[in-house]
Amino acid sequence: MNKVDVLLGLQWGDEGKGKIVDVLTPKYDIIARFQGGPNAGHTLEFDGIKHVLHTIPSGIFREDTLNVIGNGVVIDPVIFQREIEKLAPFNIDVKSRLLISNKAHLILPTHRLLDAASEQAKGKSKIGSTLKGIGPTYMDKTGRNGLRVGDIFTPNFKEKYDQLVEKHVGILSHHDNFEYDLAELEPAFFEGIELLKSLTTIDSEHYLNNALKEGKTILAEGAQGTLLDIDFGSYPFVTSSNTITAGTCTGLGVAPTRIGNVIGIFKAYCTRVGSGPFPTELHDGIGEKIRKEGFEFGATTGRPRRCGWIDLPSLKYAIMINGATELSMMKSDVLDNFETIKVCTHYEIEGKKIDYLPFDIKDVEVNPIYEEVKGWNCDLTKLTSFDDAPQELKDYVAYLEKHLEVPITTVSVGPDRTQTLTNKH
Repeated sequence: MNKVDVLLGLQWGDEGKGKIVDVLTPKYDIIARFQGGPNAGHTLEFDGIKHVLHTIPSGIFREDTLNVIGNGVVIDPVIFQREIEKLAPFNIDVKSRLLISNKAHLILPTHRLLDAASEQAKGKSKIGSTLKGIGPTYMDKTGRNGLRVGDIFTPNFKEKYDQLVEKHVGILSHHDNFEYDLAELEPAFFEGIELLKSLTTIDSEHYLNNALKEGKTILAEGAQGTLLDIDFGSYPFVTSSNTITAGTCTGLGVAPTRIGNVIGIFKAYCTRVGSGPFPTELHDGIGEKIRKEGFEFGATTGRPRRCGWIDLPSLKYAIMINGATELSMMKSDVLDNFETIKVCTHYEIEGKKIDYLPFDIKDVEVNPIYEEVKGWNCDLTKLTSFDDAPQELKDYVAYLEKHLEVPITTVSVGPDRTQTLTNKH
C-alpha cells in the first residue's frame, strides 16, 4: 500500500512551499492540504505569471492532478470564491480537479470580527494575527460549536448559522469601541456558500485511504511553518493548528504508519511575519538588504517580513519534530551579493551555550552565536544544474547538511518553477 508524502515548512512559514509543491506535483496523483486556512499564501510562478493561492492546494494548475482540501483546513467562503474567480482566466476545470472535505470547518464573518476585536484589545501585546478569523474558527471547532462544510447541505443550516452568530455577537458586545456592520458582510458569505454547494464535497478520510489502496500517490501540503505550530512553535505567537507532520494524520485522516517521505522546506536565511521571538533577526542594513533582495512581504497580508540569518538550533528542532527525510533550500539567490554568510549554530542564554530550542525564547535574552561561511557572490538565477553551481554554494549546502544530518535534495535559485536544482546524493 502506498504512503502519503508530506511537504511542510521548517521555519516561521513563507519558506516557498507552494513553488515546491508545484514542481513535485507531476509525481503525484493527489495533492491534499491538511491544516490552516486563508492565512496561508502559497506563491507559484510559471509562464511569466505569478499566482497566490490561500485555500486551494498548489497542484491545481496541473491537469492530471486531483486537489483535496482536508478536514483540518478552515475555509472562508468569501476568500475561497475570490480564489476560484482568479483561476477563471486559466480555463481550469475546478469542479473536476478540486475536492473538499465535508468535515472542514467554515470561517464565518463573525469569526473575522472576533479576530479583529481580540487583536485590538491586546494592544501592544498583539500576536500578529492575519485577522482572517482562523483562531476563533479553531476555537469553535475545539469548543464543539463550529459549522462544517457538510452542514451547508442540511435543511436547518441557516438556523445553525444564526445560533452561532448570536453567540459571537454576545462576545463582541464585551469589546468596547469595536464597531462593525455584520449586515454588510453577510451577503458575500452566503454567495460563497452557494458556490461551495456547487462543488464536489467528499468524506476525505475514506477517499484518501481508498486512493492509497488503489496505488495512488498522495502529497500532503502543509501551510505556515513548524515554528508556528500550536504545540511546538514559539507560543503564544503561533497559529491555531498543528503545522507539523502529525497534523497530516489529524488533518487528513491518515494513520501515522501511512506517512512516507517528509520533505522539509527552509530558506537559505530566516524570516518571520508578525510578532514573536526571532533570535537571528537583523535590525540593520543587512536585514534590509535581505528583505529587498528577497522581496520579503507577506503573500497574504503584504506586511514586510522580519529578516535574519539562518538559525540551526531551531531548524534541527523542526527536523526532529517532523521526522524530515529530505530538505529543500529555498531562495538561495537572495544571498547572491554577500561576501560572507552567517550561520547561527548555538544560542547563548544566561551565560549558557546551547544548540537546541528551549521552552522559552520569549522572556529571556537569546544571543545567537554565529559561524561565517564564504558567500558565492555571483548570480545563481541562470543556473540549470547543481553541478555547475559555484563551489561556495556547494560548500554552504554541504556545511548545512553536516549540521542538520539530512540531505538537501533541492536548491531553489529563483521564483520560477524552472529555477529549481536537484542535488543528487
